[in-house]
Amino acid sequence: MKYRRLTKEQFEELHLEFATFLAAQQIDVKEWNDIKKNTPKVAEEEMDLFSDVVWDKVLQKAAYLEHFSQDSINLFRCDAEEIHRIVVKVKKDGINLLNTDDYNWFVDNSQHKTIEYFKGQKPYVKERNLEVFDLIEKGSVVSDGKLYEAVFKLIS
Repeated sequence: MKYRRLTKEQFEELHLEFATFLAAQQIDVKEWNDIKKNTPKVAEEEMDLFSDVVWDKVLQKAAYLEHFSQDSINLFRCDAEEIHRIVVKVKKDGINLLNTDDYNWFVDNSQHKTIEYFKGQKPYVKERNLEVFDLIEKGSVVSDGKLYEAVFKLIS
């Protein structure tokens, strides 16, 4: 398995896509139920294969990621050959960027002396999608890139 198996909730959400995936392999509902009952290892392999297909599609489309913590924001732009990163570090007592009011303070005071910005980029060491997946597993979320682009423009 390349990534990780989708959660039960994710499979439930994607049940129609999974049915189509099985149908493409000429596995109907009756046969699927038989596989689950009599050869659970094969059923798990099918679920793992489907999970990898879904993750590959999601990761290929993921152009931006964000990771928030109490006093910092990590912003990523995931290009084809390299990943770009902007780190926003807020050195203000009591700040919690996970709190809406404190995040709004940051947005309104982005040039404040307690805010530091760092940027850099590096080529992928592993396959692009594996590195993007690793960031997601560590707490990053796929974003629309608006915050990345706004901060990039601010510090460039």
